[in-house]
Amino acid sequence: MKSVRLAVVAFNLLGWLTMLSMSTAFAHEVRPAYLQLHEERPGEFRVLWKVPMQGNMKLALEPQFSGKTEEASTAVNQDVNGARIRTWTMRAPALRGQTLTIGGLEATMTDALVQVEYMDGTTWTGRFTPRAPAAVIPAADTASSVAGVYLSLGIEHILFGVDHLSFVLALLIITHGTWLLVKTITAFTIAHSITLALATLGFVHVPQAPVEATIALSIVFVAAEIIRRDQGKLGIAAQAPWVVAFCFGLLHGLGFAGALSEIGLPEGHIPLALLFFNLGVEAGQLIFVGAVLSILAIVRRAHLSLPTWTVRIPAYAIGSLAMFWTIQRIAMF
Repeated sequence: MKSVRLAVVAFNLLGWLTMLSMSTAFAHEVRPAYLQLHEERPGEFRVLWKVPMQGNMKLALEPQFSGKTEEASTAVNQDVNGARIRTWTMRAPALRGQTLTIGGLEATMTDALVQVEYMDGTTWTGRFTPRAPAAVIPAADTASSVAGVYLSLGIEHILFGVDHLSFVLALLIITHGTWLLVKTITAFTIAHSITLALATLGFVHVPQAPVEATIALSIVFVAAEIIRRDQGKLGIAAQAPWVVAFCFGLLHGLGFAGALSEIGLPEGHIPLALLFFNLGVEAGQLIFVGAVLSILAIVRRAHLSLPTWTVRIPAYAIGSLAMFWTIQRIAMF
């Protein structure tokens, strides 16, 4: 049984490291671009255009409209948190019905989120992808379109959030028994759902940089607990992983809220967008857990055996990378 567990962990680690290398390579590019158009006077919009940057270079993306538009003010550029933000005022007497294209999007691996807010209170939220870089701006949003956009954003955020998945993987390694695993995953889900909602709705305000550094430290802690358990010393994570999952889940929820704040929420559909973003995060988390458990089933049938020293590899690898993230994030304060 021990050899099976070792094989499972090693196999999981291989997939996780592959995902890590991909995520590291495209860490900035997978973040969505963001275009907001807020109508301040009839036919006149305040425009905010945020594009992810790689180092000192931004992605070559540009919003393009099929109808008549003109700049009514000089654009102001600002670099903030790995993104170039440009603001200006645009005149567009007939914006509804125009085709909006995010030029250059088809050559990237990122998406673009667009929010249009009209003076009459109607809004529209659109998601543009490399495969679909253009769309017609409709008269207004529908609840189903908002739900679909934020559900997919939630799924993508967790599946590309290597630090969050590393924490979940560490919990899976240290947790034994189906019932205990259900309790642990449920506790993590409840905890980060609470803080995601509180922070997004403005009831909790926490600086994002310390939160991200502490999230990395939470992974280091669970990795250290795995090592202690393998040495015969049972810590709290091994004895009550659901308690650790809940406590650190509160931090991870604040991390999700920080990502959602960068994306923004559509006026008039904030509760719906928040709900479906959270459902997307849960769906992505369940996809990951399901993949790990599927690998477990495959390895059990294969009856693989590994040297005893391989038991140390996953915890040390996860802990070392998480410690690197901790130092990196602290250095960015």
